[in-house]
Amino acid sequence: MTKYRVAALAGIAVLAAACSTSPAQPGPAPTPFPETASPSAAAPDGSFSVVATGDVLIHPALTEQAEADGGGKIDYRPLLAGIKPLVSGADLGICHLETPLAPEGGPYSGYPSFSAPPEIADAIKDTGYDTCSTSSNHTIDQGAEGVTRTLDKLDDVGLKHTGSARSAAEAAKPLILDVHGVKVAQVSYAFGFNGIKVPAGKPWLANQIDVDDVLAAARKARQAGAQVVIASLHWGVEYQHDPTAEQRSQAKKLLASDDVDLIVGHHAHVVQPFEKIGDKWVAYGLGNSVARHSEPKGDTEEGAAARFRFVRDGDRWKVDKAEYIPTLIKLDTPIRLIDLSTSPPSAQVTKALQDTDKNILSLNADKSGLTRPGS
Repeated sequence: MTKYRVAALAGIAVLAAACSTSPAQPGPAPTPFPETASPSAAAPDGSFSVVATGDVLIHPALTEQAEADGGGKIDYRPLLAGIKPLVSGADLGICHLETPLAPEGGPYSGYPSFSAPPEIADAIKDTGYDTCSTSSNHTIDQGAEGVTRTLDKLDDVGLKHTGSARSAAEAAKPLILDVHGVKVAQVSYAFGFNGIKVPAGKPWLANQIDVDDVLAAARKARQAGAQVVIASLHWGVEYQHDPTAEQRSQAKKLLASDDVDLIVGHHAHVVQPFEKIGDKWVAYGLGNSVARHSEPKGDTEEGAAARFRFVRDGDRWKVDKAEYIPTLIKLDTPIRLIDLSTSPPSAQVTKALQDTDKNILSLNADKSGLTRPGS
């Protein structure tokens, strides 16, 4: 098995989340959004879909599983295979890579200073993602070298990225993707870096949340031709389902601007609610996509994918359909990430659906049109 540098854990308070007792049953497999053949061709119905997921947090146990799956080599693809149809079926798949990547062959490390095997990038690409946000509280765990290694690997496998940078010039260039002829920009920011100071003379290394800075980046992307701007924000309080007052205030300020169309959030490691502000959406926190905490709490294994369909509205684009698809990290051997909308009924599936429904709908997003396929 891969040897990890063991880090001491000290004084971590974990908040337990309450579980809903309201009934919830898994439904039939959802009808996917229409797919189009080529990223350069216009969508035939004048729309495009976005799927975003939560934290990709590579703990040692996930790498041990990947080694078992790869017969001694590290292969995370089986771990993520359960959500591949969901992600690859979207016109734009957005991941959040929380941890920096190690050199080929290691050394690797987990909490509190992550350095994950670079093979996770290959699996992310294989799953169908197109781009990753890379600004998180762990972005500079391995300094500037870790940032460079991470972005080099993402480039190697063909994944776009934003949130950290190898140079001032790279940081200054907006990420704009061609999604069936529509120019979609992504910006990525984090609340901070766990007390690690950004290296002197390299303020561009990783983006830290400041509403004015996020708005300036969105405006710059618009000026560069973006028709839609999506903000990926690493924020909130770990293990807390309710968004903080600061999250809600920041969301209102950002979505009040014509330059920001959608916010997708992460960091809390548990699912947080969706909210419609005006005619725009914020998913405050999508929970973990994949993780294996040393002390699993149940809700740390429950996550969600956010799926939005954008349609043209005059000379603008807006979301006309918003969905959440619950996911679950099954920790029994072999560890697997599963899409609950396509999973057979079981007590575990039912509980995860109940929990996710309760937390995502706690701000009454269902009354604003948010749906869950099969519910």
